[in-house]
Amino acid sequence: MHDLDRIARWTRDHLDDQLTDLRRLVERESPSDDKPLLDAAADDLYALLTERLGEPDRTRRHRQDGLGDIIEAEYTGAGAAPALVTVVGHYDTVWPAGTLAELPFAVRDGKVTGPGVFDMKAGLAQGVWALRALRALDLPRPTVRFVLNGDEELGSPLSRPFIERGTEDAVATLVLEPGGEWGIKAGRKGIGIFTVTAAGVEAHAGLDPTKGASAVHGLAEVVGQLTAAADLERGTSVNIGMISGGTARNVIAGRAECLIDIRVTDRAEAERMDTVLAGLYATDPRVTLTVSGEWNRPPMTPGPAGRELFALADAVATAIRGPLAELHVGGGSDANYVAALGRPVLCGMGATGDGAHARHEHVIAADIPDRTAVTAGTLLRLAGA
Repeated sequence: MHDLDRIARWTRDHLDDQLTDLRRLVERESPSDDKPLLDAAADDLYALLTERLGEPDRTRRHRQDGLGDIIEAEYTGAGAAPALVTVVGHYDTVWPAGTLAELPFAVRDGKVTGPGVFDMKAGLAQGVWALRALRALDLPRPTVRFVLNGDEELGSPLSRPFIERGTEDAVATLVLEPGGEWGIKAGRKGIGIFTVTAAGVEAHAGLDPTKGASAVHGLAEVVGQLTAAADLERGTSVNIGMISGGTARNVIAGRAECLIDIRVTDRAEAERMDTVLAGLYATDPRVTLTVSGEWNRPPMTPGPAGRELFALADAVATAIRGPLAELHVGGGSDANYVAALGRPVLCGMGATGDGAHARHEHVIAADIPDRTAVTAGTLLRLAGA
């Protein structure tokens, strides 16, 4: 039997075991802002790794204050001079503690539900079982370095340098974020998170209208300038997510601010939007504007090495089930950081489903084994087999 057929049959035969591990991960709640729960989730995730794969050959846990720790666990490959592949995933979720009581883990009508099941605890389970499949079938495999973090939903403020260092000597990086239907995410937008603060001059709106300079009015002008700069044909979107300001109906506002989300497909658009942000103005010179924030994630744009990696995974998927869709999406992930360094990376190696960050979050149960098999087969091919 062809190696990829053997892998697919094995992962299908072990679907119940994968669901058992997925349930274990989902029922260990891990909101991004709850350090005790994150620590407990990291403990259990490491325990799961060792139970399914044995003690890592090299491991480090990077302790973090306030946010989730970073786990690095490396398993030496089998074969002639095995290459290194880094597998990245996050165990934190957007769901607050107690959500599990409202949305318990369940498998019903072919869907697996529970907080964080799609984004991205199914991917974590699949990554473990992909390597387990190769070991169980005694197939060639690369050295696999897991880099697992607990702050991705916050933009990976602490784990980014560990991810960058953990991928620098790898021939490829596979990110276990959820996929889309039978596809893998080969491109993601860059994300800018900014705040514009307007400072005006307070005055009585009726008695002294000319003595005041409204921060709210100035900010309204800024909103128009920002939304006019969006260019969806070039892949650039601008969203004003929140506006606040003023103190009372009859007071000319002395302060106002807005929270901005900008998505871009390439660096040139990021630079253009930097120019827009630097040039924001209010027509009343007494209103001053301050822009704060940063480009939280650079664009993930596949280069030649990234396209070659996608072709390899596509060939594996085609042999197992069918050609992969090459997906380019607006959301960001830790894959953005790897791609920005010019390193080959694929994102969306995890589950098929829907509802990330939504109460209808779910995973398609029947797809779990085949997507696990694609990850395992990609590791096999990266080992040179």
